[in-house]
Amino acid sequence: MNKPLASSFEQIVNSRRAVRKYEQDTPFDHEAVRKAIELATLAPNSSNMQLWEFHRVISSEAREQVARCCMGQSAARMARELVVIVVRPDKWKKHAHINAGKIREAYKDQNDAKARRAHGYYEKLIPMLYNNDRFGVRGAVRKLLTFLRGLSRPTVREVSRSDVRVSIHKSAGLAAMTFMYAMKSRGYDTCPLEGFDSRRVKTCLGLPGGSEITMIIGCGKGTSDGVYSERFRVPLDEVMFEH
Repeated sequence: MNKPLASSFEQIVNSRRAVRKYEQDTPFDHEAVRKAIELATLAPNSSNMQLWEFHRVISSEAREQVARCCMGQSAARMARELVVIVVRPDKWKKHAHINAGKIREAYKDQNDAKARRAHGYYEKLIPMLYNNDRFGVRGAVRKLLTFLRGLSRPTVREVSRSDVRVSIHKSAGLAAMTFMYAMKSRGYDTCPLEGFDSRRVKTCLGLPGGSEITMIIGCGKGTSDGVYSERFRVPLDEVMFEH
């Protein structure tokens, strides 16, 4: 009999740890990584813009180069594959166009009220939010306008260039967590890394200047000493509140 879905998910969540050492002599299924990335692309993301990329570092030479950029951390050095989660805010026009096209396919009646709202979202609102200049002047103007509007009504206030950047990274973080759970469901361990030289990693991977790295994830079959300590969390009443 199959386990209830909730029970299986709880088991995955409870067993997932940041594992920093991986077996080197056992076979590693790189296809499991591809399938986990497929699932990660189903993660919720802001406005369905999907401004993320998953760069797989597979060859031993490439892994060695990226591991050096991760300060030689064992989770990178011993990983059987590294997955670099990258955000691409520079692709917003292309992805907005793709979303608008999908809406045109979905609605036979283009004069339908829902279709008009959806078109307006990707053809007017998204460009207004994502079209930013280097110095953030457009974002500052949007901040001022939303402040004035917010004096009389509820208003979304996170509209600056930095706000949009945070939103894109949040979406990438959701995808990264989905990826790590998917890897655990396939019997593999992961470790998300933030300690790395982002400029050098971008050079290693040939990433464009407009890209940013959210995190690097080491993958493999964890060793018995790959978890450095017992799991610790602050008491629940420190982080959960009822209103």
